[in-house]
Amino acid sequence: MTYQNDFTLPGEFLEQIAVEGFDALPEMIRLLINKAMEAERRQYLKAEPYQHTPERTGQANGYKPKTVTTRMGEITFDIPQVRSGGFYPQALEKGLRSERALNLALAEMYVQGVSTRKVSAIVERLCGTTISSTQVSRLAAQLDETLQAWRERTLGVFVYLFLDARYEKVRQDGQIRDVALLTAVGVDLKGRRNILGVSVSLNEQEIHWRTFLQSLVRRGLQGVQLIVSDDHAGLKAARQAVFGGIPWQRCQFHLQQNASQHVPHQNMKPEVANDLRMIFNAPNRTTAQQYLAQIVQKYAKNASKLADWIEQAIPEGLTVFDFPAHHQKKLRTTNGVERLNREIRRRTAVVGIFPHEESCLRLTSAVLMEIDDEWQVGRVYLSFQEQDQTAPS
Repeated sequence: MTYQNDFTLPGEFLEQIAVEGFDALPEMIRLLINKAMEAERRQYLKAEPYQHTPERTGQANGYKPKTVTTRMGEITFDIPQVRSGGFYPQALEKGLRSERALNLALAEMYVQGVSTRKVSAIVERLCGTTISSTQVSRLAAQLDETLQAWRERTLGVFVYLFLDARYEKVRQDGQIRDVALLTAVGVDLKGRRNILGVSVSLNEQEIHWRTFLQSLVRRGLQGVQLIVSDDHAGLKAARQAVFGGIPWQRCQFHLQQNASQHVPHQNMKPEVANDLRMIFNAPNRTTAQQYLAQIVQKYAKNASKLADWIEQAIPEGLTVFDFPAHHQKKLRTTNGVERLNREIRRRTAVVGIFPHEESCLRLTSAVLMEIDDEWQVGRVYLSFQEQDQTAPS
């Protein structure tokens, strides 16, 4: 086997697949990554094992086991060591990224209704090996099982809950319909974001929201102190039914967008936007309420409908002032989940129109699962170590 930028599977591995099917994959991955890491060490030392050359830069020093959790279970790899230290192979991380990419590629192809034979050809280009249509079908089934297990995993304590919805198009009974894609993101006591759930349905009315929220509670969601969302249709009644008594922060960004619908003249929009920003950027709730009263009075005579809307809607965006000051910036809006929407949009744009709801759920679940994995090893979203004091009122 030669070490280049990627690998071609040798015959013995293909024979192992033929005999054991996909049950052989964990062992194959272990052997392939181990081989790649050994090749990296040889390149680093500029010598083969036991070879003494003027170019040699050091000595091998055995192996150190490392157990990694993958979608196919735990796999223990043998990490090559060098006596001088300073060497860590990159093949392990690249191999895990490839495994995740393959899962997503299969999800994307399947939602487009690509035949399993064509999928096999694409996988051959991606992986440098052939794979049968039957094996592709089995891998897709395994992916569905993995995604369902992730969607139904047990939850726990999450202090903040962000809810959002977007729309995708699916074919149903010969017609193209809009389906609502509901997502829930929670911030745990360590300050990390977690994607708690995703659901697809033909509408985002109250029954869909209620069923979705109830599923989060059934899976163990507890400890929620604040819910952040836009004023989605049906969400208010569902939220009150499932999370009655928990404070709600209406997204300030969407409130500013909604305000433009109530402005009587286009040339007033910049002024109204500045007035609302002054309220939202106030140092505390008391000041924000003072600004609110002044602005309602300002528009009461010449834009009474706008004044009425501001008086009724804007207070829903001030709940954040009751929470720790160093959390408020990230609790004011649902912008923290916008990356989810961008990634989903980037992937679903390739599909265009999904053949059915299940295919939409498969792809979006795969995308969200990958993002959730990244969040668990990335930077903490909110700090609970600072002094948890609300802004002075």
